[in-house]
Amino acid sequence: MNTKKILIVDDTKSYLWVLSQTFISAGFSVVTAENGEVGLVKVKEEKPDLILLDITMPIMDGITMSKKLKEEGIQTPIIFLTNMSDTKNISEASENATDYIIKSDISVDDVVARVREKLG
Repeated sequence: MNTKKILIVDDTKSYLWVLSQTFISAGFSVVTAENGEVGLVKVKEEKPDLILLDITMPIMDGITMSKKLKEEGIQTPIIFLTNMSDTKNISEASENATDYIIKSDISVDDVVARVREKLG
């Protein structure tokens, strides 16, 4: 069975750790980054099957990272993870994402289920 590789980009270290451990336990290969700038490098090095991407981060935010990926022709599916529920960010993020998850509305196990669904 080929292991699916997930890139998780989030500046909240505790959440990044919990998500990573949950995905590893679920049988995924996990790569992490703490901002969009590092995330861009990891996408090119690791070629993940899917990216879980926080929107609000220092150095480079998730929306900027997703636009740069698109500009470079990288079409890895993106699921945005955020605490924001305001419509401006949702609509802007939706342009470059396959899904949008508000962290406070969903458990990490449900995030894994959503990723499995997207990866078929």
